[in-house]
Amino acid sequence: MNNRFIEYLTGKCRTGADKKYLLAVSGGIDSMTMASLFRKAGIDAGIAHCNFSLRGNESDLDEELVKQYAAENNMPFLHIRFDTGKYAAAQGISIQMAARNLRYEWFEKTRINHEYHYIATAHNLNDNVETLLLNLVRGTGIKGLTGIQPAAGYIVRPLLFALRSEIESHAMENGIVFREDRSNSETKYTRNKIRHLVLPLLREINPSVEKTLDETIERMQETGQAVESHVAAIRGKVSETEGNRTVFNIDGLERLQPNKTILYELFKPFGLSGTQAGELSEIIAGQTGKRIITKSHTILKDRERIVVSPNSNNTVYEVINSYRELEKTSLFNSVATVLVTDNFKIPADSIIACLDEDEIKYPLTVRNWRDGDYFYPLGMNSKKKVSDFLTDNHIPRTDKDRLLVLESDSKIAWVIGYRIDNRFRIKPQTRKALIINGGGW
Repeated sequence: MNNRFIEYLTGKCRTGADKKYLLAVSGGIDSMTMASLFRKAGIDAGIAHCNFSLRGNESDLDEELVKQYAAENNMPFLHIRFDTGKYAAAQGISIQMAARNLRYEWFEKTRINHEYHYIATAHNLNDNVETLLLNLVRGTGIKGLTGIQPAAGYIVRPLLFALRSEIESHAMENGIVFREDRSNSETKYTRNKIRHLVLPLLREINPSVEKTLDETIERMQETGQAVESHVAAIRGKVSETEGNRTVFNIDGLERLQPNKTILYELFKPFGLSGTQAGELSEIIAGQTGKRIITKSHTILKDRERIVVSPNSNNTVYEVINSYRELEKTSLFNSVATVLVTDNFKIPADSIIACLDEDEIKYPLTVRNWRDGDYFYPLGMNSKKKVSDFLTDNHIPRTDKDRLLVLESDSKIAWVIGYRIDNRFRIKPQTRKALIINGGGW
């Protein structure tokens, strides 16, 4: 294990034993084993520990163990305590996401302030396989099949070569002390379902499934590198830079169709999402003026060219992940949920949307409308293009240019300031209404 650790650190992680490392140590078996391996190798390393205040006395005992280990081995000990629950609630995100954001932000600040070269985390081979399976289940491209990278920026993962069972054996043989997080055995988390329910079944088919999938990850990493090189070569042939814009030649792009994967890889650097990738072919084949607005850029059909420009201050693209985020956004004057009773009255003002909350699925997207958008205007059971709706209602051009839509589950729920979608209307069985005052829109 010691030799393999050094080989992986200097090889796959592309660092060396002469660097200074900040070790992310939780007190669990993986990170305590990593700390032991760094210490035995005589590498300059300090220990960083986060107490997320999620498990009461258990969290405090973890911190005490790591602190004691650092003291006994004369290693610098840096620590912080977070109110993770409060942070998660304020941000409207999950506890797991909150803990991840908090720790990595603090690790990087600590690395800089204490002049460490790298942050080392204790992800192992099993973590890598679980990540691959999670991405497969959720749907992914080539990037999602490449697993966890051994090195990314200032973060290195020098235990990715080791199975969890190998780490456990090494810890037992070398008397490495650690604490077990009991939540690791619970199956309410998706990753734990993969770990405790899915992988045991796969081992019945292939007892070496982790090693096999790890080999697949390595092949996909090589494939990803080849695809990146291929796409870079294509980009050089079909596009050129004009100031802050990138201009693609449509003749060149059309020769790539129907290979949507290559098209997606070409435009991914401009913020194109997987759900928007399907629209790209339509834009290329469509009329002048058709466009896609991503989080960072606008992709516009301009005669025989596709022009990609950074979004201006007038471009809006905001993703709202929860009701709490919806309450906090500056896009709307006010947001509220109201029980629908016999006395409930739907606001008559078109600037106020009154939506069936049960029909709302997060994340929501507020964005500029685009050609091809359609919705089911309130009172209609057939769809209508937003562009036709605006024309029929004699909306001035200046208002058209700044018009936004609210999207839920890829469906337009509200043409903001004008009309909600009939599918999101208040119905006899509606229990709770989501009321949004659009303000100046």
